[in-house]
Amino acid sequence: MKYASLIKELEYNENKPAVKVLMDTDTSREIRIAMKKGQVMKEHSTPYPIVVEIFEGHISFGVKGEIHELKKGDLVYLEGAIPHDLKAETDGTIRLSLSKSDTAERVKGVADSSAES
Repeated sequence: MKYASLIKELEYNENKPAVKVLMDTDTSREIRIAMKKGQVMKEHSTPYPIVVEIFEGHISFGVKGEIHELKKGDLVYLEGAIPHDLKAETDGTIRLSLSKSDTAERVKGVADSSAES
């Protein structure tokens, strides 16, 4: 058994989304992204499918130029290679499920590059 918490040791970064690997399993990586109101993750894509859960807050989730307003409890499945972006409308916590073939470093790179502009 493995254990992780979306709410324990929750920390926000002032300038960029805070990305933390919560669990690494045989088939997936479970990542928490903590975003303060106004923070963004610029348009990006992943080579593998992802599942995004809004655990807390309100996120504007852009896919192919269309904005979807996601709130606490919403889940989104996205195929690989689909450009998407995120903007925190409130402070929020996101659970991101990645394929084991994908990396948390890629997600951290998106968060880092979004803070540079």
